[in-house]
Amino acid sequence: MIDGRFANSMSTALRHPGVIALIVAGVTIAAMLIVDHGPWSRAKTQPAHVAMYATTGEAARAAGAVVLPTEPKSPIEPARPKTSPAINPVTP
Repeated sequence: MIDGRFANSMSTALRHPGVIALIVAGVTIAAMLIVDHGPWSRAKTQPAHVAMYATTGEAARAAGAVVLPTEPKSPIEPARPKTSPAINPVTP
């Protein structure tokens, strides 16, 4: 009879929202630790042909593309409206 009451009280206690939240938090923390510190999160070395181009522009130039600046703004575009001065301006 004692075993039956204990099992009944444990199943009732495990259904409490606070206990469920603690279980979910524990599983989540364990999952984050596994994902963040696993062997798959180590830095990977890059092959020489990938590592020699640090930016997209360098890689484009190496492939023979021409990187051009953007077109100037259209003269039809209206000027930016004036804004009110800052309430608390920062002075150096």
